[in-house]
Amino acid sequence: MDTSLRLGMYAEYERMAEDVRAMKKRLAEIRATAESDDELISITIGGTGEVHDLWLDPRIYRTPDSVALARAIVETFQRAVVLAKEEGVAIAGDYLPPDATAETTDLRLDPFLHELDRQVAGDPR
Repeated sequence: MDTSLRLGMYAEYERMAEDVRAMKKRLAEIRATAESDDELISITIGGTGEVHDLWLDPRIYRTPDSVALARAIVETFQRAVVLAKEEGVAIAGDYLPPDATAETTDLRLDPFLHELDRQVAGDPR
Protein backbone atom coordinates (compact mmCIF):
# COMPACT_ATOMS: atom_id res chain seq x y z
CA MET A 1 0.00 0.00 0.00
CA ASP A 2 1.51 3.31 -1.01
CA THR A 3 2.21 6.00 1.57
CA SER A 4 -0.28 8.58 0.28
CA LEU A 5 -3.10 6.02 0.34
CA ARG A 6 -2.14 5.01 3.87
CA LEU A 7 -2.05 8.67 4.99
CA GLY A 8 -5.46 9.27 3.41
CA MET A 9 -6.91 6.26 5.20
CA TYR A 10 -5.36 7.41 8.47
CA ALA A 11 -6.81 10.92 8.00
CA GLU A 12 -10.24 9.42 7.25
CA TYR A 13 -9.97 7.23 10.36
CA GLU A 14 -9.02 10.25 12.49
CA ARG A 15 -11.97 12.25 11.14
CA MET A 16 -14.34 9.38 11.74
CA ALA A 17 -12.96 8.74 15.24
CA GLU A 18 -13.41 12.41 16.13
CA ASP A 19 -16.98 12.37 14.77
CA VAL A 20 -17.74 9.24 16.81
CA ARG A 21 -16.34 10.83 19.98
CA ALA A 22 -18.45 13.96 19.42
CA MET A 23 -21.56 11.86 18.72
CA LYS A 24 -20.92 9.75 21.83
CA LYS A 25 -20.67 12.91 23.95
CA ARG A 26 -23.91 14.31 22.52
CA LEU A 27 -25.72 10.99 23.05
CA ALA A 28 -24.53 10.94 26.68
CA GLU A 29 -26.06 14.40 27.18
CA ILE A 30 -29.56 13.30 26.14
CA ARG A 31 -32.21 13.67 28.82
CA ALA A 32 -35.71 12.62 27.79
CA THR A 33 -38.63 12.97 30.18
CA ALA A 34 -42.04 11.38 29.86
CA GLU A 35 -45.09 11.57 32.07
CA SER A 36 -47.83 9.04 32.67
CA ASP A 37 -51.29 9.78 31.29
CA ASP A 38 -52.50 10.80 34.74
CA GLU A 39 -49.35 12.91 35.32
CA LEU A 40 -48.61 11.05 38.55
CA ILE A 41 -45.36 9.51 37.25
CA SER A 42 -42.43 11.20 35.54
CA ILE A 43 -39.29 9.45 34.31
CA THR A 44 -36.14 11.00 32.83
CA ILE A 45 -33.71 8.77 31.00
CA GLY A 46 -30.41 9.29 29.23
CA GLY A 47 -29.33 8.46 25.72
CA THR A 48 -28.37 4.89 26.56
CA GLY A 49 -31.51 4.16 28.54
CA GLU A 50 -30.20 4.85 32.02
CA VAL A 51 -32.72 6.28 34.49
CA HIS A 52 -31.74 9.72 35.75
CA ASP A 53 -34.91 10.58 37.62
CA LEU A 54 -38.10 8.85 38.69
CA TRP A 55 -40.78 11.02 40.27
CA LEU A 56 -43.92 9.59 41.84
CA ASP A 57 -46.69 11.92 42.93
CA PRO A 58 -47.83 10.99 46.47
CA ARG A 59 -51.38 10.61 45.12
CA ILE A 60 -50.36 7.23 43.65
CA TYR A 61 -50.84 5.79 47.14
CA ARG A 62 -54.55 6.65 47.18
CA THR A 63 -55.28 3.56 45.09
CA PRO A 64 -53.07 0.72 46.36
CA ASP A 65 -52.77 -1.29 43.14
CA SER A 66 -49.17 -2.37 42.71
CA VAL A 67 -49.87 -4.09 39.37
CA ALA A 68 -51.38 -0.91 37.88
CA LEU A 69 -48.56 1.20 39.31
CA ALA A 70 -45.90 -1.11 37.87
CA ARG A 71 -47.64 -1.09 34.47
CA ALA A 72 -47.83 2.74 34.50
CA ILE A 73 -44.14 3.03 35.42
CA VAL A 74 -43.11 0.65 32.61
CA GLU A 75 -45.32 2.46 30.07
CA THR A 76 -43.90 5.83 31.10
CA PHE A 77 -40.36 4.49 30.90
CA GLN A 78 -41.05 3.15 27.39
CA ARG A 79 -42.32 6.59 26.31
CA ALA A 80 -39.14 8.19 27.60
CA VAL A 81 -37.06 5.59 25.73
CA VAL A 82 -38.82 6.47 22.47
CA LEU A 83 -38.17 10.19 23.05
CA ALA A 84 -34.49 9.54 23.82
CA LYS A 85 -34.08 7.29 20.76
CA GLU A 86 -35.68 9.89 18.51
CA GLU A 87 -33.21 12.48 19.78
CA GLY A 88 -30.34 10.00 19.38
CA VAL A 89 -31.33 9.19 15.79
CA ALA A 90 -31.35 12.92 15.03
CA ILE A 91 -27.85 13.26 16.49
CA ALA A 92 -26.50 10.23 14.60
CA GLY A 93 -28.36 11.08 11.38
CA ASP A 94 -25.22 11.63 9.30
CA TYR A 95 -24.17 8.06 10.08
CA LEU A 96 -27.50 6.39 9.38
CA PRO A 97 -29.38 5.50 6.22
CA PRO A 98 -31.93 8.12 5.17
CA ASP A 99 -34.83 5.83 6.11
CA ALA A 100 -33.57 5.15 9.65
CA THR A 101 -36.15 5.60 12.41
CA ALA A 102 -36.07 5.34 16.18
CA GLU A 103 -37.97 2.04 15.95
CA THR A 104 -35.56 0.44 13.46
CA THR A 105 -32.23 1.79 14.69
CA ASP A 106 -29.82 0.38 17.24
CA LEU A 107 -27.83 3.46 18.22
CA ARG A 108 -25.10 1.32 19.75
CA LEU A 109 -24.06 -0.19 16.40
CA ASP A 110 -26.04 0.99 13.37
CA PRO A 111 -24.25 4.33 12.86
CA PHE A 112 -20.90 2.57 12.77
CA LEU A 113 -22.07 -0.27 10.55
CA HIS A 114 -23.61 2.18 8.09
CA GLU A 115 -20.39 4.22 8.00
CA LEU A 116 -18.31 1.07 7.44
CA ASP A 117 -20.64 0.04 4.60
CA ARG A 118 -20.24 3.51 3.10
CA GLN A 119 -16.46 3.31 3.38
CA VAL A 120 -16.30 -0.18 1.83
CA ALA A 121 -18.47 1.00 -1.06
CA GLY A 122 -16.03 3.86 -1.63
CA ASP A 123 -18.72 6.49 -1.06
CA PRO A 124 -16.89 9.80 -0.44
CA ARG A 125 -18.41 12.33 1.86
